[in-house]
Amino acid sequence: MKRNIGLLCLLVLAGWAYAQQNVSFREGNVVSPQVNEDHSVTFRVRAPQAENVMVLGDWAANKGFGALTKGADGVWTYTTPALPSEMYTYRFLIDGVAGLDPSNPFTRRDVGNVFSIFYVGGGCADYYQVRDVPHGTVSAVWYPSGQLGANRRLSVYTPPMYDAEPERRFPVLYLLHGSGGDENAWVELGHVARIMDNLIAEGKVEPMIVVMPNGNSSKQAAPGETSENLSYKPAMTNLIPGSYKNGKYETAFPEIINFIDHRYRTIADKAHRALAGLSMGGFHTLYISANHPAYFDYIGLFSAGLDMSNVDVSQPAYGNLDGKLKTLQEAGYKLFWVAIGNEDFLYQANRDFCKRLDRLGFAYEYHESSRGHLWANWRQYLLLFAPRLFR
Repeated sequence: MKRNIGLLCLLVLAGWAYAQQNVSFREGNVVSPQVNEDHSVTFRVRAPQAENVMVLGDWAANKGFGALTKGADGVWTYTTPALPSEMYTYRFLIDGVAGLDPSNPFTRRDVGNVFSIFYVGGGCADYYQVRDVPHGTVSAVWYPSGQLGANRRLSVYTPPMYDAEPERRFPVLYLLHGSGGDENAWVELGHVARIMDNLIAEGKVEPMIVVMPNGNSSKQAAPGETSENLSYKPAMTNLIPGSYKNGKYETAFPEIINFIDHRYRTIADKAHRALAGLSMGGFHTLYISANHPAYFDYIGLFSAGLDMSNVDVSQPAYGNLDGKLKTLQEAGYKLFWVAIGNEDFLYQANRDFCKRLDRLGFAYEYHESSRGHLWANWRQYLLLFAPRLFR
């Protein structure tokens, strides 16, 4: 008995020591990243044997590159110029090998890559962080899709007062991800729950339900969350067989609306529904709204994938777009909002699409931001778009 107790104590101590070792490995005496008072950011990594260390991030200054300088203690250091308020992602490149910041436990997955993250406050990033305000709920919800032949998963945000006010009904924003994303993308990278909590607390938006479906029509849910388990690895949607530009998702979308209207206390009419999406999700948004003109009064295209050169117009969902847009115009809508960054590789495609709308006499609003095809823009587009809804 004493031997068993002694062995148990040794195991507990070993586990404690291992945990402490992990903490030491992550933290040690190296602080990284360090957001400075002037909004510059200092990165540090201990790599005494390394010959070259770079930081690769998604900020605009120096195109996100920074060369670290080695100190006598083997710690490499680099400080950025002052950065605008935003959530940023980055990785280290140590002698050509990319990796996370070992001193920073906070990460995000984007498609198949994992990045370390940090925030520079004092602006839009304040909406991306948790504040001491009432909080909504994000749920992973499965729905049956007869048209796609599978049970599929949604992420659903309900506002803070949803449970406390059981007689109240709410408008719905359907928010679509881009290629390589899934139903988790807007929650994890777009910070939807935090943005909505903070905007609602400030009275800047109508409290609403936000529904984030999985736009990969041949998949049930995010990688690792389907019956394929770990055999389904993250990939861009055009590399997933049966998921890309086949019209199935756009055609089947009313199934999602019907499910949400039956499952949640929605205001189930056109005036209280909005649809928006980024990149591939912007493409989906265009064709869902064009094929189902009676469903949405608010439509938002965020850096939409509007290169029409590889669209198969023989697919019923994609044919006769001009005619469908005229039908949408006749059905009426309150806002058709197009946003694009001036460095986005889809910039010209979006400008050409706006010219198409001009030729049709189709009313829309256009927002042009700086920079390219990245989450920094899409989060900010949501901050601009959401307050326009349901007012």
